[in-house]
Amino acid sequence: MGTVEETLKCPVCQDFFTDPVTLPCRHDFCLTCIQAVWETDGSDVGPFFCPECQIFLQSDLTLEVNTSLQAKVKDFTTNRPSTAELQTATPSRESSSTVLCDHCIETSSVAIRTCLTCDASLCQAHALLHQQRSALREHTLVEVTGDPLSLKCREHRDELKLFCMEDRVPVCCLCVLVGTHKNHRASQLHDACKDFKSMLETTMNQLLKRRSEAEHAIKDLETLYTQTVKSAADFREKISDKYSRIRVVLDGDERLMMQIIDAEESYMTEWLEAQRGIMETQIKQIDSLRASSKSLLQETNELQFLQQITALNLCDPLDLAPIQEVNKDLCDLEKLRTVERLVDDLSVALSQHFPRMWSNLSCPALDSKSAHPKLEISQDKKQVYWRREPVSDAPSPRPYDSQYSVLAQESFTSGRHYWEVIVQEKPYWLMGVTTGSADKKDSPSQTSSSVSVNNTSWCIYHGDGQYLACHDTQEKQLSVGKRVKKLGILANLQKGELSFYDADTTTLLHSFCMQCTEPLYPMFNPCIDVNGLNKQPLTLFWIKDPWDWHVNEDEVKK
Repeated sequence: MGTVEETLKCPVCQDFFTDPVTLPCRHDFCLTCIQAVWETDGSDVGPFFCPECQIFLQSDLTLEVNTSLQAKVKDFTTNRPSTAELQTATPSRESSSTVLCDHCIETSSVAIRTCLTCDASLCQAHALLHQQRSALREHTLVEVTGDPLSLKCREHRDELKLFCMEDRVPVCCLCVLVGTHKNHRASQLHDACKDFKSMLETTMNQLLKRRSEAEHAIKDLETLYTQTVKSAADFREKISDKYSRIRVVLDGDERLMMQIIDAEESYMTEWLEAQRGIMETQIKQIDSLRASSKSLLQETNELQFLQQITALNLCDPLDLAPIQEVNKDLCDLEKLRTVERLVDDLSVALSQHFPRMWSNLSCPALDSKSAHPKLEISQDKKQVYWRREPVSDAPSPRPYDSQYSVLAQESFTSGRHYWEVIVQEKPYWLMGVTTGSADKKDSPSQTSSSVSVNNTSWCIYHGDGQYLACHDTQEKQLSVGKRVKKLGILANLQKGELSFYDADTTTLLHSFCMQCTEPLYPMFNPCIDVNGLNKQPLTLFWIKDPWDWHVNEDEVKK
């Protein structure tokens, strides 16, 4: 049925014949359509041509209605389903974006091309006329568009034949000669397309390489994740076997060791998962850029390609940051081996190792009221970040400016107190204790400016691998063999000592002798973030239900 219907439609208007006429070449057209193509009312002299086969016809041609074909059209249109039935059976296929021929007068035909010289859209017949007439052959025909002015210079109404390499926009010749792009470097559209496509191909190769590196990094993270979980399980089993041979008095110590391992596994796996998330995000960004680049490379219209590549800001080669290799040393389970070593030491000489430094492990919570406005505290009050804010015109502070700090909620005046802070690969941080007297006496709005390194604060600062012990105006450089991933701080107020440790190996880094009668507050300074290099948080190391050594020691003595 579809084939029969097509034979009853005019090639020009694409509708059923009205007063059909048959040319000597046996092609049929509506009488008004062929007259519109020839731009005649039937009385003018040719030459005439067939829009289908392009042959020229005699000048004295007389057009007569083909009554037989007209009868077939009438018969077919009478018996075919009504418009309402067709709309019920199938949804309408008419597009609201259909562009009609600007030259068709009586019957509107669908345009297939647009002439930028005429600012008009053309049907098949009129497009052929543009190609046949010598005066129209120099006109520029493009894919049909409802807005031909969008393909022309809005200032000079001329065709966009050039591409300004400085402003990255298509321009006309007058723009380069006398317009706003005068003296700018310009290229032909096809040359610009060629250059940008070559650049995009290079970019895609770079993206592919970065994606491969990110996938490799994820595999390394997955391997480390599996090793961390497996090693934690192995250490947990071995240590449990060792403790089973120790007396009941050590049950509490065994519980402490298990909690340390659980917390170590939890923080390490969380960190690995976070690194995996970063790599996956980079892969998604790479895939998105590759998809955009691939789509652009398939664009055949040079003007649309240049408009799209400009809109997507892909005119310049991407300055991609290299995919960071996974630092496997960050997942070295030193703490678990330290736990096992400590248990072995206990079996040799129990009295030399009690109480544990970890027995005094406390879980301080960060006091958001004492935080500098440029710091951000997590909801669980375990992490402090440098807040992401627009860079102001004011001079940037030093990365270790001590006033950008936050205090713990609780202070202490006596006893032994120990806490750990995870720093991992952070390049800058500063931590210690301070009296914080001004913070508790003044209004909350003044707290941030009063937290600093002075004669009532004792801190360690790390900057790009260098460690400094800071008190008042004095600074002492420390010799640290291996980079600290977790900092342990032990305040022994009975002895007046403040000691800093590598929390994974319990190696002493530095000790202060301090004499202070005011309450001491733990102080945390993540330091400013410069270009995203120091955005990692300081994270407090917590364990569940810390064991009170002193209480259990009294019970054992009883």
